[in-house]
Amino acid sequence: MSTVASFQADSAEVVKAIVKALGDEPGALLPILHAVQNEFAYVPTEALPLIADGLNLSRAEVHGVFSFYHYFRSSPPGRHSIQICRAESCQAMGSRVLEAHAKQSLKIDFNQTTADGELTLLPVYCLGNCACSPSVRIGNDIYGNVDPEKFDALVSGLSTRRIEVK
Repeated sequence: MSTVASFQADSAEVVKAIVKALGDEPGALLPILHAVQNEFAYVPTEALPLIADGLNLSRAEVHGVFSFYHYFRSSPPGRHSIQICRAESCQAMGSRVLEAHAKQSLKIDFNQTTADGELTLLPVYCLGNCACSPSVRIGNDIYGNVDPEKFDALVSGLSTRRIEVK
């Protein structure tokens, strides 16, 4: 069974509708990829052939653009996204130590999601919080002066595990 055939029919229809709505715009590929990611929170690999067909491009052309930009995800993100700033100010104030700690404690690398699907670790290249470096964004909230201990406290606050009361 091909990947396009196994792509859920309703999802395929959504992708086709996005391509139809945006396909006539100049440089339509990037807006279409953004719209698909906005719809699904990632760009399903099964969507790439549909986009290619709709734009009369090769699959290689679409995949080349998709894989070039780090913004686009090929898998669903975790329930919580954790971004660690990698800009110069944050690096000067210890973000590399923080990155190493985050990767080790979460047991993932950048652009990966924890096995439980809860947390996705992402690099970002400026959060605009240079005076309080190193900085981290979790969801829409930015935290400054984050060290490994503060990181652990922030992550522990994201836990969705419920304690069973008997």
